[in-house]
Amino acid sequence: MDETEFWELIDSTRRAADGDPEEQADLLLERLLRLDPESVLDFARHFEARYNRSYTWDLWGAAWILLDGASDDAFDFFRCWLIGQGREVYEGAVHDPDALAGLLGEFDEELDGDGEELGYAADEAYEQLTGSVATDLGIPPPPAEPRGTPIDLEDEQALAERFPRLWERFRR
Repeated sequence: MDETEFWELIDSTRRAADGDPEEQADLLLERLLRLDPESVLDFARHFEARYNRSYTWDLWGAAWILLDGASDDAFDFFRCWLIGQGREVYEGAVHDPDALAGLLGEFDEELDGDGEELGYAADEAYEQLTGSVATDLGIPPPPAEPRGTPIDLEDEQALAERFPRLWERFRR
């Protein structure tokens, strides 16, 4: 599976789920179960690489604003959700997290921002297809700390200055 096929799976399941992350995860699982185990592992590698790439202070700050706070786990689930939003939103956010103010349409913190189940879809599909747990993907683990310049997530002034568009749209 190449990168284009990866994003096509993400995009088609998001559209079919009308943006509901839990429904998208169910649809993604169904689609992955139609593939051979090696293709599922390829999908998992693409997902994990993007998940690790998004482990940055700036994206955590953006998640904090959007979700009105984000614990370690909430940030993990946010990164899965961000991948589930598709290539344009994901790449735009990784490049400039403040750009999420323009990349996102409606945002409901009760529904959006939590893609926990998306993060498990490939593992679940592989296990159903093979009866065993997925092997090591060969992807380097994320760093112990997020990349980039740390930010005090509890400092509203610092968040407003670092993410002016997000702050204006979602926290004003």
